[in-house]
Amino acid sequence: MQEVHDFLKKCGTYYLATVEGNQPRVRPFGTINIFDGKLYIQTGNIKPVSKQIDANPKIEICAFDGEAWIRVQAIAVGDDRIEAKQAMLDAYPNLKDRYAADDGVTQVFCLKDVTATIASFAGPPKVIRF
Repeated sequence: MQEVHDFLKKCGTYYLATVEGNQPRVRPFGTINIFDGKLYIQTGNIKPVSKQIDANPKIEICAFDGEAWIRVQAIAVGDDRIEAKQAMLDAYPNLKDRYAADDGVTQVFCLKDVTATIASFAGPPKVIRF
């Protein structure tokens, strides 16, 4: 899990894919955090991505660090605990002007059933599951 976190953190921006009906939706994201032994992402519950994850929690993430890329398949599970939200905001202080842990808008998802593949043209892919 730490290796996946570190890779995504290093990239800064990753691309999160969801499904809306039968249409894939992809957008840039930038939050990744480990809290309570689980990997988390963050958004606002007023955004379409939140509604898409609620309807179908299967997500994929993709990022490239200039040498290798990562593909992450996971189930996104909402966590309403204030502590989980606050941990994310503490990890990303730049979000505190738009979000607060108790604002009713901040939403965090822990990722479960994760399969992450790190690959490059330099060698065989590495698969990480947690």
